[in-house]
Amino acid sequence: MQNILITGCSTGIGLQTAKTLKQNGIKVYASARKEEDVEMLKELGFNTFLLDVTKPEHISSALEQIIKNDAKIDAVFNNAGFGQPGALEDMKTEILREQFETNVFGLHELTRQVLPYMRKQGYGKIIQHSSVLGIISLRFRGAYNASKYAIEGLADTLRLELANTKISISTINTGPVTSKFRENAVKKFKENVDQENSSYKKEYDTQLNARLENDKDTTPFNLPASAVADIIQAIMNTSRPKPRYYVTKATYILGFCKRILSTSLLDSILKKM
Repeated sequence: MQNILITGCSTGIGLQTAKTLKQNGIKVYASARKEEDVEMLKELGFNTFLLDVTKPEHISSALEQIIKNDAKIDAVFNNAGFGQPGALEDMKTEILREQFETNVFGLHELTRQVLPYMRKQGYGKIIQHSSVLGIISLRFRGAYNASKYAIEGLADTLRLELANTKISISTINTGPVTSKFRENAVKKFKENVDQENSSYKKEYDTQLNARLENDKDTTPFNLPASAVADIIQAIMNTSRPKPRYYVTKATYILGFCKRILSTSLLDSILKKM
């Protein structure tokens, strides 16, 4: 039986992926950073860990336990992450650093720690969760854009460095998908951005807040979390995973635009979104 460690399984894509893989006969180690979410995962029948990716000791403990249980680790899905909305000039450096601690440095730490195990066993699959916003950038998403662009650089480099091994690196570029991502982003926006004194106050009031607080999935090309889960299942089922997977038509369209349009023309489109 194959096994996989998934981070960020409290809701949305992580939870749905854990359920899908478990239903298809894969041993899932589903992790979360809050005790109540770990308890929820236990009640659902998962092997689970308290795993905050910003804490290296959590990562090492989880990996050691998996190896103790199964003597191997077939795959890791670096899914944990969050979005920090707001204009870059409203973003204090410590807030940008917090975004990177989870989305980039946590992902890198888990990747770095699992590689010795995979090298020793001679194989493995590492799946890095990027975004359409690792391909193109949108206004008021600068911190998140930057974190996903960083993941792209890490994943692209790792593929080259591991090219002579049987360890694969796959990048998932997810577009609009139903999850609690927006709900969590609202909290971060209110906590960390001084909206009243911002040069963008009018746009925050008339555009960003309305979009963040809209609980309906009205974004064009939106898909359910199962769309990502199905991709992870496909990766687990193949001996030769692709280096990159696009999820949603939005990712395909914007990825195509990035390749063929001039920077100025692409900017004129993106600033309207």
